[in-house]
Amino acid sequence: MSKKSIDRRWLPLNALRAFEGVAKHGSFTAAANALLISQSALSRHVIALERLVGVQLFDRKPHALSLTKAGQHLLPAVVKSFDRLEYALDDIRNDGAPVQRTLRVQMPPSFAVQLAVPILRDFRDASTEVDIDLISPYGVGPPLGDVDVAVVYSKPTVTDLVADLLWPARPTLLCHPNIAAKHAGGDLAAFIDANEIVHVRIADLPRHHLWSEFVRQNGIPNVKYERGLVFDTAVLAVQYALSGQGIALCDPLLFAEEIRQGRLVRPFEASLDDGYGYYLITHPEALGDTAIALFRSWLIERFGTPAKVAETSVHLAVSNE
Repeated sequence: MSKKSIDRRWLPLNALRAFEGVAKHGSFTAAANALLISQSALSRHVIALERLVGVQLFDRKPHALSLTKAGQHLLPAVVKSFDRLEYALDDIRNDGAPVQRTLRVQMPPSFAVQLAVPILRDFRDASTEVDIDLISPYGVGPPLGDVDVAVVYSKPTVTDLVADLLWPARPTLLCHPNIAAKHAGGDLAAFIDANEIVHVRIADLPRHHLWSEFVRQNGIPNVKYERGLVFDTAVLAVQYALSGQGIALCDPLLFAEEIRQGRLVRPFEASLDDGYGYYLITHPEALGDTAIALFRSWLIERFGTPAKVAETSVHLAVSNE
């Protein structure tokens, strides 16, 4: 069965703008007021768009209006398309003069706190015409639909998005130096049994996923790993470990500065390779966008490969001393 395509000559721009307005304001009345058209005209535009695509875009209830799954799929594309048209027209109207641009950037919380936020000022100094709107949901999988650029913690997946591997994650044991010294000379299984376990929750996976995989890969039998505290982010888990309590399983590259300072130690070389890594995700059509291309190049230069991450950690250490 062949797919149906909409001829670009007949794209319903007014209907798409009406759809965006209703989705943004959550109300036909408010959207009509914002767009300075009658509510009946706005409704006709949205209904015409729904007839064109063959599905409802909104769930209409007496006192509530929400996007359907189809509407949620369409909205990010509409918003981005209108944004890019707006930026291009502004560039032309200003005859090449710099136009302030805001990029919506997604990063995992621990990546943002430990690596990106401390040096975002470097990007801002070099690209003063670009502002950053940073969001940090925790979890795994594809980026949110309304972001321009995203760093995600994920396994490699095949999608229509452009994915650049920054570095593969290799979680290893991290703890306070006093804990490591207390158990120096012991074996790995005895070390784990003797200490409180600190877990990092990964969305959509079992709450003890990292530790169960670590124990399995390293052939450590009869270790009770289902105990201890569970935190939503690696930053929180490591903060607990820095207080002198527990052993955490985290990517050492995120905490290279704490390890360099001796505040954290790696008591064993054993690590976990479960296929996850930090990926830079960009929409293919966005690669020609100057602001997005600048930020993407900057991220790859700063964080592409473990060696680059280590260099960035050294840079942070020097700048903070």
